[in-house]
Amino acid sequence: MTSGPAKSFADLHRADRPFVMPNPWDRGSARILQSMGFSALATTSAGFAFSIGRRDAEGSVSRTEAISHAAEIVQATHLPVNGDLENGFGTSPEACAETIRQALAAGLAGCSIEDTTADLSDPIVDFNLAVERIAAASEVVRQSGKPFVLTARAENFLYGRRDMDETLRRLNAFADAGADVLYAPGLRKIELVREVCQGVSRPVNVLATAGLTVAQIADAGAKRISLGSAFALAAIRGLMRAATEVQEKGSFGFAAETPGFADINAMMLGRDED
Repeated sequence: MTSGPAKSFADLHRADRPFVMPNPWDRGSARILQSMGFSALATTSAGFAFSIGRRDAEGSVSRTEAISHAAEIVQATHLPVNGDLENGFGTSPEACAETIRQALAAGLAGCSIEDTTADLSDPIVDFNLAVERIAAASEVVRQSGKPFVLTARAENFLYGRRDMDETLRRLNAFADAGADVLYAPGLRKIELVREVCQGVSRPVNVLATAGLTVAQIADAGAKRISLGSAFALAAIRGLMRAATEVQEKGSFGFAAETPGFADINAMMLGRDED
């Protein structure tokens, strides 16, 4: 990817209204979402893990696999692509720095780094180390001289630690360490989204969730809305519903609701266009 899409990705965060950034899980879903008019895409660690028969958030996908997958999405679309790179594939600042180097080499326009350990018994990285990790990641971006949007995630709410003061403390420290965008997934009430947006000095990404709308999130002050694994899970749910109908009813009514073969085929590139 040239600096053009990467710069346009950065510019999207300066618009008056937020943009929705869906998360494809393979080349085909990336091309479908591109054809539907979205302005940027992001990978999904869960969607990718499930597509290759692995668990998510437990370190079962390696950095090499995640970066290779991200590069495939980049190659499948002309849109900017943000990488869901989990915790940077290691708790040390050096691990995060190396992940950012590889993300830049893969052509990503940006990526997110979580303050998680991949250890469910002790899931959140200590505060000082979490900040050092973002500082190391930011320094790699600075030294590269390339446009790249670094998103820092505070995962407290996803892991049942509903402490807004600590979440804001982390997000603001990440901003001071060089993060361009801040992200606290797991905010299920618009009041919490508004509190984060008003409590930080950088653009905020919000994870879409049932009960919230684009208009509400925009009014709360967010600049970006991502869907995480939602589309991948919706696709899996459709598969399971269809399979259940076949197994339990012996019918194929689901086929009447599937998109047309020609319509989807037209969204894909031919072999000589890859």
